[in-house]
Amino acid sequence: MDSPDQPVVERMARMRKAWQWLVILTVSALFAGALELAALPAALLIGPMLAAIVAGTNGATVRVPRLLFGAAQAIVGCLVASSISADIFPVFYREWPLFLGVVVATVTASSLLGWLISRWRILPGTTAVWGSSPGAATAMVLMAGAFGADQRLVAFMQYLRVIFVSMTAALVAKMWVDTSGVEIPPVIWFPPIDPQAFAATIGIALVGGLAGRLCRLPSPFFLGTFLFGTVIHLGLGVEMQLPQWLLAVSYAMVGWSIGLNFTRPILRHATRALPQIIASIVALIAFCGGLAFMISHLLGIDPLTAYLATSPGGMDSIAIIAAAAQNVDISFVMALQSARFLVVLLVGPSVARLVARSVRQ
Repeated sequence: MDSPDQPVVERMARMRKAWQWLVILTVSALFAGALELAALPAALLIGPMLAAIVAGTNGATVRVPRLLFGAAQAIVGCLVASSISADIFPVFYREWPLFLGVVVATVTASSLLGWLISRWRILPGTTAVWGSSPGAATAMVLMAGAFGADQRLVAFMQYLRVIFVSMTAALVAKMWVDTSGVEIPPVIWFPPIDPQAFAATIGIALVGGLAGRLCRLPSPFFLGTFLFGTVIHLGLGVEMQLPQWLLAVSYAMVGWSIGLNFTRPILRHATRALPQIIASIVALIAFCGGLAFMISHLLGIDPLTAYLATSPGGMDSIAIIAAAAQNVDISFVMALQSARFLVVLLVGPSVARLVARSVRQ
């Protein structure tokens, strides 16, 4: 018996590929614009991903070419590498026992939540472990597929967490600081190109991506570029330029690549698991809030600084909120956020494999 939605699926599948891309592009722009107006994080990635999910579950046959997807991953690798500042190291050196304890506690709590979701068969395999990782959302999504997790469900969990965490952090900040008069700087889509910095970005993306392939790294284009870019950026002081138009195109490629692989059964499964996923996100936010309270109480750190520093993810959104609050120690916040980000990137695969083995036993 045919599904009532079958005619829609068949019509989409029969459309020429150029028309399918036009529909996806139009809907992506509408979704991204709506998310930007609502001031939600990662709009340029989540909007295209939602549009691609709609298209994919309605029979779209187009796919992002592998070369373009690899190039987009390399640009994201450059972005992550360029976001790591040498300024965090003195702060980390002074507070390393505290930072290490908070990072280990957060990663342990998120891994336990992922293990429970996997153990209870809410999500398959290591998907829940990758989806529960606190921070580095896009990096976790890109790496998850290389380690056998369902990239679609990992993306569903990660970006839902980013939205929840960022909105919660904004609400908590509102209790301490009036940010109504703070103006977010306008986005410059087409800034003047610095030939040296832009050439360095493209060169790092090319060399890093190729090195990742030659070394057979998981998610080679992203991880190879991230590692190579970090060494070049911190070791040699090379600056990179990532104009907004390039990031928007790269985010769209990543979002479309993930979203177009969604099917109706996968979407139904994600929807059925939604209450448990939201519960795990709320539990992680509450746990990190408890860590913030403990740090503030024991060490005398400003409560808002402690909360923003321990908030599990959405580093770019946390940076904006911290910058808007006058009394927040931004260096402390970004040092702890960056430390957790690096630890999650480095230990994520090992933790996922360990949890996978324990779930199978």
